[in-house]
Amino acid sequence: MSEAKWYVVHTYSGYENKVKANIDKTIETRHLEDQILEVRVPLEEVPEIRNGVEKVVQRKMFPGYVMIHMIMNDDTWYVVRNTRGVTGFVGPGSKPVPLDESEMENLGIKQDDVILDLEIGDVVTVLSGAWEGTVGAVQTINEQKKSLTINVELFGRETPVELGFSEVKKMD
Repeated sequence: MSEAKWYVVHTYSGYENKVKANIDKTIETRHLEDQILEVRVPLEEVPEIRNGVEKVVQRKMFPGYVMIHMIMNDDTWYVVRNTRGVTGFVGPGSKPVPLDESEMENLGIKQDDVILDLEIGDVVTVLSGAWEGTVGAVQTINEQKKSLTINVELFGRETPVELGFSEVKKMD
């Protein structure tokens, strides 16, 4: 299987978040989680002055573009290309060109090589986020996405929660 790379997709202006939501929904319904790993609309914080008051607002870094971390094949190309609001991949003709590591680093997106010595059934503690301090047993591990799933108790029921490798610590 080939390696996942970052691709840039051109969208109608103002449709970036809608395209992201549509692709995320399609990933879930077609079970492509292992092929389309992440969809991003890059944002930057910009100071803005309105009515004499300075506020920091989030603005799209590249209006009209969405970044997708995926394994390129006929299925993933078709899904992304035929998403409502997408006008095409960035690249010559109909051939998508992936971004290289240096371009990704310039955007503040680094390839984290977090290696975790975990197996299914191991007990972990959540280090950060909404579930900080929660203890749970590992249910699934996704090496490609660098994530794992644990079950937590929510409203008296076991609920699966997906966490990044860097968000958990193995208990001794």
